[in-house]
Amino acid sequence: MTNPAERLVDLLDLEQIEVNIFRGRSPQESLQRVFGGQVAGQALVAAGRTTDGERPVHSLHAYFLRPGRPGVPIVYQVERVRDGRSFTTRRVTAVQQGRTIFNLTASFHKPEEGPFEHQLPPAREVPDPESLPTVTEEIRKHLGALPEQLERMARRQPFDIRYVDRLRWDDEDIDGAEPRSAVWMRAVGPLGDDPLVHTCALTYASDMTLLDAVRIPVEPLWGPRNFDMASLDHAMWFHRPFRADEWFLYDQESPIATGGRGLARGRIYDLRGRLLVSVVQEGLFRAL
Repeated sequence: MTNPAERLVDLLDLEQIEVNIFRGRSPQESLQRVFGGQVAGQALVAAGRTTDGERPVHSLHAYFLRPGRPGVPIVYQVERVRDGRSFTTRRVTAVQQGRTIFNLTASFHKPEEGPFEHQLPPAREVPDPESLPTVTEEIRKHLGALPEQLERMARRQPFDIRYVDRLRWDDEDIDGAEPRSAVWMRAVGPLGDDPLVHTCALTYASDMTLLDAVRIPVEPLWGPRNFDMASLDHAMWFHRPFRADEWFLYDQESPIATGGRGLARGRIYDLRGRLLVSVVQEGLFRAL
């Protein structure tokens, strides 16, 4: 039996069925819709497979148009928009059962030396990831044992996630809470040495906890759910090379929530505090 990291690599290994057309698996899981990070990661793989492989992804912009159905394959159709001297652009349409569920535009940039470099430091100091409990350990400590559904999910989870702030379980825990969240993450096993796999794996992970920041002031993240949420769009900018099987800090905040939509943005750092990736996403929130 393969471990969750190997399953993630396998999930991102698309089947090419025609020039510019790829097919990805969609595991049958007990979810109402296909996980958005899976679709984004697979779409980025499809885009990358049509390039020369020597230009890393530097940005992506995506829209989630319809919920995908678990267990049903997804076809990714790639349009080769531009192949320039320094930049390559690809547009990907994800189709499931004849309906478009997702669009992505990705840009690839030939590595070059810039005339200068700067970055703002991380907004706050955080504990070392190894000093923090895993999500599974925190849940077991609070509940005594994992519910069966959570136990299955934990066994399949391809990323080790450790919340910088303690998990919130009831209304008292969220009293006065700001719309901010931070987690350490890394793949639970090696992902190989293909940079595109690491980029697509981190794209997968970027959708896992980002909307937490929107929910924190209004409901406990690990208590009863009062809201249904869905990703609407997603944008990422990749600043430096990285490995998704090494620790990275995902610092997230929500500057606004209004009109049934919440905006969240995240900054991803390595252990040295270097900014690796910037992320912005808007989500739809509706009362259950």
